[in-house]
Amino acid sequence: MHPREVLLGAQAATAVLPVCDHYSGVEARMRKSLQLQAEMIEEFGACVFDVTLDCEDGAPVGGEAEHAAMVVALATLASNQARVAVRVHAVDHPAFDSDVAVIAGSLARTLSHIMVPKVESIDDVNRAVQALHAASADQLPLHVLIESPLAVHNAFQIAAHPRVQSLSFGLMDFVSAHGGAIPADGMSSRGQFTHPLVLRAKLEIASACHAYGKVPSHCVVTEFSDTAAMKAAAGKAARELGYTRMWSIHPHQIRPILEAFAPTEGDIADATKIIAAAARENWAPISFQGKLHDRASYRYFWQVLERAHQTGRTLPAEAQIYFQAQPA
Repeated sequence: MHPREVLLGAQAATAVLPVCDHYSGVEARMRKSLQLQAEMIEEFGACVFDVTLDCEDGAPVGGEAEHAAMVVALATLASNQARVAVRVHAVDHPAFDSDVAVIAGSLARTLSHIMVPKVESIDDVNRAVQALHAASADQLPLHVLIESPLAVHNAFQIAAHPRVQSLSFGLMDFVSAHGGAIPADGMSSRGQFTHPLVLRAKLEIASACHAYGKVPSHCVVTEFSDTAAMKAAAGKAARELGYTRMWSIHPHQIRPILEAFAPTEGDIADATKIIAAAARENWAPISFQGKLHDRASYRYFWQVLERAHQTGRTLPAEAQIYFQAQPA
């Protein structure tokens, strides 16, 4: 049996997503993003980041119908290996229904997911599900943006919805929703990890996701030219706050995110040895370097290997065999 079946059980149905979600909302940047994705698929032999084509805040205001049609045309050009998503308008926006009808209706079998911004409650999720149903896109996963104090309060209920695959934190909208009570520094690469209200929101979202087997996606770093700040933020998100995915808003942010979320070579080597030894023993307990391991710890080490694969790391042959043909 495949390690995912043995070790994760019911959790094996939980989505395994690329660790980076890259956003672009202007046609020229969308085209560049899709081209870069194709180049990195060739480089790594796997799709190591999603491209999300933006119809909301990252897109120009006005001409929403034309923009949605252009997004459909661009997404259609992507290869079968590509992972392309679209962020539509919020459910209370006049363009929401037409966005979903045009985009999901045309690309239900092409897109990896639909991102819905400014979700406040389970009612908003149900509204999005109804729109997808009307567009004959019932199997398309939903990713939602948590961007207000009320949304954070409802994060566990939202994460529990079976159509929701991932929750993302909307940093700038969250800070703005506090009427000046959080200073502008709360949106910076430093302040977003130190202000108590922002930090609390991040932890609440990550906890809600892990409670229901969903993917927590960390917010943006707006200082896109500051590589050191990007690496530091991605490292904290991955190692301290429980996030397994992060947004990129500039091509230069993609590789630092991949590096921050990737296991070390030593972690990969140990995980490979432990999983290989466990498989030889039919997943009974083993001793490794003087420590006892059983299926409780095997789960962790298998997820290390999955993360390595997601981030394009080179896997030893004993681990690579598990990723040549994933179970259905």
